[in-house]
Amino acid sequence: MMEFGKRQDPKKRLYGIVGVVLFHVLLVWGLVSGLARKAIEVLPSPIETQILEDDVPQEEPPPPPPPPDLDIPPPPFVPPPEINIATPPPPSQNTLSAVSTTPPPPAPPPVAAPKPAVRVAPVVKASACRQPEYPPVSERLGEAGTVVLQMLVGVDGKVTESRIETSSGFERLDKAAQQALSRCRFTPGSVDGKPEPSWAPLKYTFKPQS
Repeated sequence: MMEFGKRQDPKKRLYGIVGVVLFHVLLVWGLVSGLARKAIEVLPSPIETQILEDDVPQEEPPPPPPPPDLDIPPPPFVPPPEINIATPPPPSQNTLSAVSTTPPPPAPPPVAAPKPAVRVAPVVKASACRQPEYPPVSERLGEAGTVVLQMLVGVDGKVTESRIETSSGFERLDKAAQQALSRCRFTPGSVDGKPEPSWAPLKYTFKPQS
């Protein structure tokens, strides 16, 4: 239970009054400083002024005067030169022509045409050679046929080159005929009686022996 009529301590009362006064002082100081800051911020910034000079239009110079009209006189008349063309006089009807009595030179004798060269082909005969041997394999298989060779016969009658012109159908028969007949000696060809290397055909037929 509270005791009424008890006297309060004077020191505590003094402290309370001082605290209230300090609170009001701080409150007033805060309000004053805040309003002053807002007033500074609200004030507008200073306005800068600048004096502008009026643009004075420049006057354009006057155009140059037109050139004066000059009358050009026409060129003087020069007459064309006179050209005189000399024409030969007409021939006289009584003109006499000189007649030469010198006989013309004789015509050159006709040049005789060159005689064509007389060519004689070489004589190549298989009968004059040793007969080619029949390949055993071809004979056993019944291979047969005719081969045509081209022989180059030299000036001494020997064969210097040969080639197969028409095959017999079997390579073994073609090679056997070419190797054997190329070792033969034939009569060489000639031109105007002089021996000359020349080509000649030679035909040989392989027949199986019965």
